Amino acid sequence: MNSARPRLAFVSPSFLFPNDTGGRIRTTNVLRGLKGGAFDVTLLAPASAAQQRDWAGEIKGVCDRFIAWEPESARPQWMRALGLWRDLPVNVQSDRTPAGLRAVHELLAGERFDVVVFDFVHAAVLRPAHVDAATVCFTHNVEAEIFARHVKAAGNPLMRAVWASQAGKMQQFERTALRAFDTVVAVSERDADWFREHYQLAAVDTIPTGVDLDFFAWREPPALDEAHAPTLVFTGSMDWAANIDGIRHFLAEVWPRVRQARPDARLVVVGRRPPATLVEQAKALPGVQLTGYVDDVRPYVHAAHVFIIPLRVGGGTRIKAFEAMAMGCPVVSTAIGIEGLDVQPDEHFLLRDAAQDQAEAILRLLGDAALRNRLSRQARRCVEERFGHRVVARVFERICLDALQRRATAAVAA
Repeated sequence: MNSARPRLAFVSPSFLFPNDTGGRIRTTNVLRGLKGGAFDVTLLAPASAAQQRDWAGEIKGVCDRFIAWEPESARPQWMRALGLWRDLPVNVQSDRTPAGLRAVHELLAGERFDVVVFDFVHAAVLRPAHVDAATVCFTHNVEAEIFARHVKAAGNPLMRAVWASQAGKMQQFERTALRAFDTVVAVSERDADWFREHYQLAAVDTIPTGVDLDFFAWREPPALDEAHAPTLVFTGSMDWAANIDGIRHFLAEVWPRVRQARPDARLVVVGRRPPATLVEQAKALPGVQLTGYVDDVRPYVHAAHVFIIPLRVGGGTRIKAFEAMAMGCPVVSTAIGIEGLDVQPDEHFLLRDAAQDQAEAILRLLGDAALRNRLSRQARRCVEERFGHRVVARVFERICLDALQRRATAAVAA
């Protein structure tokens, strides 16, 4: 350990590997960029002995020291349903484990850190009442806004009532938790403005969404001929409510329009643990494949002619959009699907919200190789110039150094 550097503790409520969610990808990229920089980094997260053994190389690449607590087994749905009546939102309750609380409290009580970062606002349930360090919360979304959007999208009155109740609890938790931090990091200016307006937060900084440009290398979109059937692709965790809602709606409202015009078209949905109801919906439709978990999404994206982001709910920024752009796959997205990303419609992607408009944009791309190639090259150039993950990590590091400096200045003034 290099004691000459200030010490940073990074508390993650989940194990980061495999990188199969947007949040894990973003956090891993930031930590990888922090390693060897201004801070000596201790990462604290739940991890079994098997996970620590199987991912030892990846763990070493993101921190100077790793401390684990034993993860709890996943709770069945009926147990989660019982939590609907508690004061905390259900997804926050699941992070408040005895092992996690004990690990965080013991580490911060037993060692001196200069900066402590909590990853996601959920992790604030593990925070001690007093932390003798500059405190930073790394938010990946406006969680209350996601819940509110689920209220609007829910068709079932009972589910609408459940989402409304959870939205109120999340807003209260998020407001209280974020106000307790010295600095809040948002992933877009839009999210930062939301925090300032709704929670009256003063110290909110923003990092851009970054992508690993070496890993997600660019390729020219494939030809569309007898050997390459017109292919659409979506990537994302299929156990996340926003992705499930978006794909369900796409299958019901957009896909039939595409298939009517292009009967040979294929849709590949790449992501872990799709629910049984979605699997059954996909089986009943021609040309649709749900892969489940895959080790590497790149072959699926490179083989596709169009990358779809049909989200109707959600928050934060979508890393999947920048990954697709980096790899050269033309993107068709809803406004929510591209929200918070500083890219231009018709220059870097096609923006469409209504089902008919999405279908028409997809068919336009399938029929126009020149347009596919133009969007592919312009989007890659944009990501290269402004959104590489090393640039993002330097911004995050500067935010943490500024938080440390403000705390030191305040201590002198006191």
